[in-house]
Amino acid sequence: TRGDNDREHAVDLATLLAFLRATHPAVVEALNLGEAGPSRALFLARVKGEIGKRGIVDVLRRGIKHGPAAIHLFYGTPTPGNPEAAVRYDANVLSVTRQVHYSKDETALSLDLVLFLNGLPVATFELKNTLTKQTVDDAVRQYQQDRDPKETLFQFGRCLVHFAVDEQEVRFCTHLQGERSWFLPFNKGWNDGAGNPPNPAGLKTDYLWREVLTRASLAGIIEHYAAITEERDRDGKLTRRQLFPRYHQLDVVRKLLADAAKHGAGKRYLVQHSAGSGKSNSIAWLAHQLIELKRDGEQVFDSVVVVTDRKVLDRQITDTIRQFTQVAAIVGHAEGSGDLRRFLQSGKKIVITTVQKFPYVLDEIGNDHRGSRFAIIIDEAHSSQGGRASAGMNAVLSDQPGGDDEDTDEDRINRIIEGRKMAANASYFAFTATPKSKTLELFGQRDGDGRFEAFHTYSMRQAIEEGFILDVLRNFTPVGSYYRLSKTIEDDPEFDTRKAKQKFRRYVEGHDAAIRQKAEIMVDHFHQQVWLKRKIGGQARAMVVTAGIDRAIQYFDAITAYLKETKSPHRAVVAFSGEHDRDGEMVTESSLNGFPSNAIPERFVEEPYRFLVVADKFQTGYDEPLLHTMYVDKPLSGVKAVQTLSRLNRAHPAKHDTFVLDFANDAEGIVASFAPYYRTTVLSGETDPNKLHDVKADLDAAQVYGEVQVDEFVRLYLAGAVRTALDPSLDASRERYATDLAEAGQVAFKGGAKAFVRTYAFLAAILPYGYPEWEKLSIFLNFLIPRLPAPVEEDPTRGILETIDLNSYRTEMREVMALALPDEDVSLDPIPAGASGLPPERDTETLSDIIRAFNERFGDVEWKDADRVRRFITEELPDKVAADTAYANAVRQGDRQNAMIELHHALQAEITAQVMDHTDLFKKFTDDPDFKRTISEFLFDVTFKR
Repeated sequence: TRGDNDREHAVDLATLLAFLRATHPAVVEALNLGEAGPSRALFLARVKGEIGKRGIVDVLRRGIKHGPAAIHLFYGTPTPGNPEAAVRYDANVLSVTRQVHYSKDETALSLDLVLFLNGLPVATFELKNTLTKQTVDDAVRQYQQDRDPKETLFQFGRCLVHFAVDEQEVRFCTHLQGERSWFLPFNKGWNDGAGNPPNPAGLKTDYLWREVLTRASLAGIIEHYAAITEERDRDGKLTRRQLFPRYHQLDVVRKLLADAAKHGAGKRYLVQHSAGSGKSNSIAWLAHQLIELKRDGEQVFDSVVVVTDRKVLDRQITDTIRQFTQVAAIVGHAEGSGDLRRFLQSGKKIVITTVQKFPYVLDEIGNDHRGSRFAIIIDEAHSSQGGRASAGMNAVLSDQPGGDDEDTDEDRINRIIEGRKMAANASYFAFTATPKSKTLELFGQRDGDGRFEAFHTYSMRQAIEEGFILDVLRNFTPVGSYYRLSKTIEDDPEFDTRKAKQKFRRYVEGHDAAIRQKAEIMVDHFHQQVWLKRKIGGQARAMVVTAGIDRAIQYFDAITAYLKETKSPHRAVVAFSGEHDRDGEMVTESSLNGFPSNAIPERFVEEPYRFLVVADKFQTGYDEPLLHTMYVDKPLSGVKAVQTLSRLNRAHPAKHDTFVLDFANDAEGIVASFAPYYRTTVLSGETDPNKLHDVKADLDAAQVYGEVQVDEFVRLYLAGAVRTALDPSLDASRERYATDLAEAGQVAFKGGAKAFVRTYAFLAAILPYGYPEWEKLSIFLNFLIPRLPAPVEEDPTRGILETIDLNSYRTEMREVMALALPDEDVSLDPIPAGASGLPPERDTETLSDIIRAFNERFGDVEWKDADRVRRFITEELPDKVAADTAYANAVRQGDRQNAMIELHHALQAEITAQVMDHTDLFKKFTDDPDFKRTISEFLFDVTFKR
């Protein structure tokens, strides 16, 4: 419609009055709203003022009070069987007005569309057509440059959302701020990336009006998703933020609710949403709607429990759910062991707790709620579902009846087995950005090929392409280290070669001189490439990831000293757990920083702090958009690498790139770690339960325990026997382990025992059957494993560090790389059930030989074009050798001896082919057997493991 736009009050006056006449006729008459004049002007000023103060969402939800009248401006979705509510809901008027002239001063200015609900604006639109060579980018620029945020219609909170739209894409913004207006994509995604899928029925973007902005959908967004949040900083300054769901958030919550309403309690769902994609809000929106969900007129769930393993998110999710829940009293935050029972008894329907507290919280439920239906929402599922925590959770929540005095041991064992299974009266909603194999198998759904995948995916690729997160691999710079060691004793003893080189590497990289040099590189790089270049508008911060507390303190001291020497305005913060000895003085992060540990996140983003030096803290669950640069001096792989580097990916309006300077990892390893999580993560197959039979057979064969012994132990345990009655059996097995098994046998038994307990705890939750023998052995081994001493392994390199000295150390920053991730799905393999294997065989060499080989690998070799030669050896040559068919086949078969033979053939062919390009390398490889052996070992280490 053309509408009747009131520019001063930003309302469609005709529609607003029509709605009020239909729904509040007495109020219209009493307040004389039907006639233009002072009374109507006062009412419109009241509406405008309330929207300005409270925001459009709150005004629509709660209406306004004007004089003696309470006026509803929107009627929510009616519950089934409530005809009066249905009539009121039908009275809502959803209208669209084209070419809205919104400005009192610039009267010719107009925007393409405004969506009104009962005459109040809820969404604005700028529409573009690529046929006229204008795109969604032009619409965004129009909002940023031509739409004055001081105009009433564009002020904060006046509308739910502002859309920029063309035929290909949709973008949205909730707070117009001129050039700083931050528009994010509102697209479905296509092929695990950005954009929208082809639409055979019309425009790619027609889902916006056919799905999202329909009458019912918009009502649901107003009731359950849109909100204005408020947060105060340390200085008391209030920040208001308007929330509108992103497409993937709206999509996943609605699909989960629909499926749960269809199937009821008892299903498992895995949601793979990239880090930085707003999982906290998705969880909050899901939680408070699950508690309202009905099936055939009955509540689907009696209670919702949200479990998180991150203390920061624990409170964050609590606050977020309270913001979206109409009745805050139904939400409880379980701090202690008695809270959950008290919350459920007092009518609190949503309980938030941490995974660390959850087993103790569940113990308090007893038998009171076994017949209830639960929705369990798990944040970062890979950390939260395994072992004792899930077994306790499943047992307490399940509706299995309790036992009685006449139960046999077999009955009790069978009941324990049933308790380990996923509770039939609970649905599990698991959220994670990086699902492990176990997570996929436990919570994922099977496709037609027997693979496991997530119920809903918002991939890392899509999040990066859409700008929700940044690509942390776009600016990755490895730093090579080169050093020389010397022998300080006359003797030439023999040592284990592999372990000696490992010790040398740790010694060199942790040497004060090396730490100092690397600290200087970090500080200089930050000053020159981050601070002086005004990254994130001059607010950028850096994280230094270290390999342990000792190393973190070393770095903190070195960085602090160098910052003072260079008269830098910046300071460093250090983060580690517990108390630690520094040169005879016990220190904590608080004593070094000068403020409490819990203040680190907020103090770090204040001046003068710019460097956060960490030892296993803040590498997961830390969402700080001002974090721009990461200096890594810790080996990282797999999920840990993804989680650590992803601390940089949080978006910020002024953040356009990130930077990683890595002293400990190569580009190839980082790419391999990220690849499975770039697109949809799938599990190739399920864990083979027969492997558990094989592990048990190996454990039985070691004769550390006997079948009768295990049965008797379990009988005593189930009867509630005191510890002194259980110890003799454990002590007997411990003695046999220590005296009858050699070192290799001890390693195999203890590793196998741990693997059995770990794998059984997982399989017991998902297998449709159970073996009492497995359960009995699991109970016995859980008591026995902690009593088994670690295999006595004499250090074959003891004293070696006293025989060497560091002659030289230098680092070399290599080229900045944009690491490319594969454009196809990379599947994970099922979890292995066996032990990790026997210790590797020792290979001993003399000290001088070990030092010479070490220096040749990591030291300076005098080449005419050293950097080019090193790049060829360390980056190009491994790929060339690994591509050799015969060598690759030998590697796949796990045949180390044959693989080494084939590697020599492949390496000789590649070096010979380089005779013209790398003449010096060819000559040294041909003339120097030691150099040839060093190159071979290096390539074998790199490619065979890969």
